Amino acid sequence: MVVRSGHAYGVHEDVERCVRAVRSKDARFDGWFFTAVTSTGIYCRPSCPVPPPKAEHMRFWPTAAAAQQAGFRACKRCRPDAVPGSPAWNVRADVVGRAMRLIADGVVDRDGVPGLAARLGYSVRQVERSLLAEVGAGPLALARAQRAQAARVLIETSALPMGEVAASAGFGSIRSFNDTVQEVFATSPSELRRRAAGGVSLGVPGALTVRLPFRAPLWPDNLFGHLVATAVPGVEEWRDGAYRRTLRLPHGPGVVALRPGPGHVVARLMLTDLRDLSMAISRCRWLLDLDADPVAVDEQLSADPVLAPLVAAAPGRRVPRAVDGAEFAVRAVLGQQVSTAAARTHAGRLVRSCGTPVTDSEGGLGWLFPEPAALCEVDPETLAFPRARRRALAALVSVLASGELALDVGADWDRARAGLSALPGLGPWTVESIAMRALGDPDAFVATDLGVRAAARELGLPVSPAGLVERSAVWRPWRAYAVQHLWGVGEHPINVLPGAESTTV
Repeated sequence: MVVRSGHAYGVHEDVERCVRAVRSKDARFDGWFFTAVTSTGIYCRPSCPVPPPKAEHMRFWPTAAAAQQAGFRACKRCRPDAVPGSPAWNVRADVVGRAMRLIADGVVDRDGVPGLAARLGYSVRQVERSLLAEVGAGPLALARAQRAQAARVLIETSALPMGEVAASAGFGSIRSFNDTVQEVFATSPSELRRRAAGGVSLGVPGALTVRLPFRAPLWPDNLFGHLVATAVPGVEEWRDGAYRRTLRLPHGPGVVALRPGPGHVVARLMLTDLRDLSMAISRCRWLLDLDADPVAVDEQLSADPVLAPLVAAAPGRRVPRAVDGAEFAVRAVLGQQVSTAAARTHAGRLVRSCGTPVTDSEGGLGWLFPEPAALCEVDPETLAFPRARRRALAALVSVLASGELALDVGADWDRARAGLSALPGLGPWTVESIAMRALGDPDAFVATDLGVRAAARELGLPVSPAGLVERSAVWRPWRAYAVQHLWGVGEHPINVLPGAESTTV
């Protein structure tokens, strides 16, 4: 069992600790494990408001899917299916962590278990055995639990006919949809909708508003500020208090508007096809790092006297990530050795020349960021930046388009770093930036970044990259979060939530 900063990946196996968390209704453990009650046949989140059962009636599972597979139904009071995901899956680079991220991204529904195994480079049997051993459920059960949650969102937040809900959530038949909802939630789809006041009108076709929960605290300033300050014109924007961007999804383009709120982020999704709902939600959660464990991160970083005041001033900083790893890698190359404004200009030009037009009925967005294959067709001599960077971009998009290099949520971090480092013109800053924001490695560290080095100088830390790497060892395994605090030392738009006072939510 691996432990990071007081939390364990196998926390469900520590029965005494789980019992204490349930009795104290500790919301910090929501998503880390689920409590199944043998006397009622119901499973709950640790913070469930109902009186806790006797310890001998409690059983603990690492995932909702495992509890469902064991025959337990979701609690109607605490809605355990709606908790943030376990932070363990976002910080693990092994086959189980990668598999969990890919399943959340909808790979099993799109490509089946063989497709998942192929992406991981293992046999189907190896993947199933690893998942059963660690999370108590195989890939099909995990995907089924995800479909059930997508169905619940559509039932409760839309007025779609149940047949359309079933198809949009990924069910092969209305019968399997009805049976799954009844089994997981101990009620019928129509009763779920009745309790949610009959759903709401979709208004714009394909538009839904959902709440994305997170573990408090969350510091929105750097999270949304960074995304807005680096936004590519036509692909991203800040409008009416929300960060908005286009999404490339399997069944057509989408647009999402994300707005921070107390205890959740409000996501308004406008999708071409509602079958992409689960993937869109998963990518928004990944983008905003909503499954992080800020208490564990802040506790570790606060142990350093230099970082402690920064953490106290801005608790719950997240790492702004990317909805598409290939897109971010291209943008990272465009941003080498230039200002934020110049990087946005270069990216905007590529978008207008190679991007896919989209319609945005609620804002000013008009493009999907171009895919690597489209960028392979660009004549490098037409790009208005140095020859070395043109060469780096051409090499990057070539390996991305061919599939030689994968930068999605299920990528092998070590293999991706090695592949990036082998390309001409991609140095440590670019590689670690991609590892931090596209791959989601919580320990990625941009020691050569000018903002990080300026903060280090002001704080009395070593300024040389080698010295800073050595000094950063005490921040492991959360150095990507330490970077967010170091960036916060300077005055830059990436640290400011547009049009709002600094606040923790």
